[in-house]
Amino acid sequence: QVQLVESGGGLVQAGGSLTLSCTISGGTWDKYDMGWFRQGRWREREFVAFITRSGLITRYAGSVKGRFTISRDNPENTVYLQMNSLKPEDTDVYYCAAGSHSASRVGSDYEYWGQGTQVTVSS
Repeated sequence: QVQLVESGGGLVQAGGSLTLSCTISGGTWDKYDMGWFRQGRWREREFVAFITRSGLITRYAGSVKGRFTISRDNPENTVYLQMNSLKPEDTDVYYCAAGSHSASRVGSDYEYWGQGTQVTVSS
């Protein structure tokens, strides 16, 4: 059974940085494209970034482009989201997702999801 576990969330001041991690177990890591999404209490789930299984292609939401970086460490079965210059509007629960054909901005294209990690940015 494939499982994703996120970590690294927390409270940070505006302008600060956080790095989220997501480790996958129970599956063949290099067959999965990986994505990060976020969702606030009163908002729909929003695409943040994805990285292909090869690691060669990345894409970002316009709201985070230039501030966030997605990467993956294949030997460690881990995908990262480096978040810099954080803003209060980045406050959300962040989820990682995996899919075998999911180099996509659409959440329903992903097969597996983590439990989420809270990121709170204070002004």
